[in-house]
Amino acid sequence: MASMTLEDLSSQLKKIDFCMLSTNAGSGRISARPMSNNGDVEYDGDSWFFSYEDSRKITEIEGIDAVSLTFTAPPSLLGKPGIFIAVEGFASLVRDKATFEEHWVPDLERWFPEGVDTPGIVLIKVSASSIRYWDGEENGEIALPGSAR
Repeated sequence: MASMTLEDLSSQLKKIDFCMLSTNAGSGRISARPMSNNGDVEYDGDSWFFSYEDSRKITEIEGIDAVSLTFTAPPSLLGKPGIFIAVEGFASLVRDKATFEEHWVPDLERWFPEGVDTPGIVLIKVSASSIRYWDGEENGEIALPGSAR
């Protein structure tokens, strides 16, 4: 079994812009949608995503905060599969403008035209409790200090 570190994972995530955020949609259903990591990949176990307050995913997170993220990198030029990363964790909603500014990148204006002042904007923080990966040859789980809820 391999021994990837959070620093190794951060390096891999720099190559992956989008992931799927899965939430509990109720009645035993899972709902998934693509989300951009916005290049915010100095990874310490937390992932950050901007959203609109009135979206279904926010309602789902307010109901049940357990979520998962799945990242997939494309194959290498030599044909080796890209890495697959599965993150299980808990989502919290951040409505603090100073925190918005810490995680803001100009490309977000495509979705949020008034920047951090866009009405109805919210930041989703996903704190990992478990991270598993497979890179086509090795698989493993990354230990997260203090990840117990």
